[in-house]
Amino acid sequence: MTPLGPANSMPNAMSNSMPSAPPLVPPAEPLEAARIADFMRSASFEATRPSDAELDALAAAAPPGSRIYVSAIPSRPAEEQIAVARRLHLRGFEPVPHLAARNFAGTTALDDYLARLVAEAGVTRLLVIGGDRDTPEGDFHHAIEVIESGLPQSRGIREIGIAGFPEGHPRVAQAELDRALAAKIEAAAATGLGVHIVTQFAFSAAPVLEFIRRLRDDGCEQPIRIGLAGPASVATLMRFAAICGVAVSARALARNAGLVKHLFGANAPDAIIRALAAARAGLGDVAPHFFTFGGLAKTARWAAAVTAGRIALDRADGFRVEPP
Repeated sequence: MTPLGPANSMPNAMSNSMPSAPPLVPPAEPLEAARIADFMRSASFEATRPSDAELDALAAAAPPGSRIYVSAIPSRPAEEQIAVARRLHLRGFEPVPHLAARNFAGTTALDDYLARLVAEAGVTRLLVIGGDRDTPEGDFHHAIEVIESGLPQSRGIREIGIAGFPEGHPRVAQAELDRALAAKIEAAAATGLGVHIVTQFAFSAAPVLEFIRRLRDDGCEQPIRIGLAGPASVATLMRFAAICGVAVSARALARNAGLVKHLFGANAPDAIIRALAAARAGLGDVAPHFFTFGGLAKTARWAAAVTAGRIALDRADGFRVEPP
């Protein structure tokens, strides 16, 4: 879904009269394609309220045990999220619910929620976030308060995800983001929780690589799941970029909005994946994490095709998924 490079075609007798598609890298370069496929093998996905058809498609495309993060919607009851986690667990996936601190009226409500997730859906990991409510439902205002409460650990949660922002946050200064990230890691370690970081999505590799290298230079060794927007229309991606404040990447996307060339009929994250896979050896423990703005089924099928190596590399910076 990120920019495609200019075409470079080999001269031939028809070159002056017929347009050509962007040239593909010859089969003599299988190592890079294999590196991309290997990077994709541990991909995780976001789901909100998936239909049975979407879950069927997910089961057909994603490996058993894949992590599926389940969004928390402030306007919907926690029961719906628990039900989604339960359905995912029954199909052999690992549900990782978003726990939005501001959604809970107090410790009793939070404890009941945690108990049900563990008992009914086998949950052992959570993504702990503050949440989108302007006014908290109860006493919890920030993710760190949930971590420090000890409630997740007491119910059998062994690891949490925390949010990272490669392009910053529209309402929070970078220095404050850095302090909050470090404090959450420290609080989790002090209370016996493992930690991984899940980043906001980006359309460009540069801010992601800079963010990860800065964390590693600061001594952060936690695994990082790199947020990527799965295949979707440009209009859909621009809408979510505006909502989430991903300004730098959104401008890059807008400049190249006409350059869509993918089998799935949507803008796909091929160029950023290729760049991340190339840099992966120096990034520590990293894996892709897909926000499924264009649909869970479409994203899972696209990711499965890439993982299976059904790609052809462009001469410039991306790749295209080939038919089976």
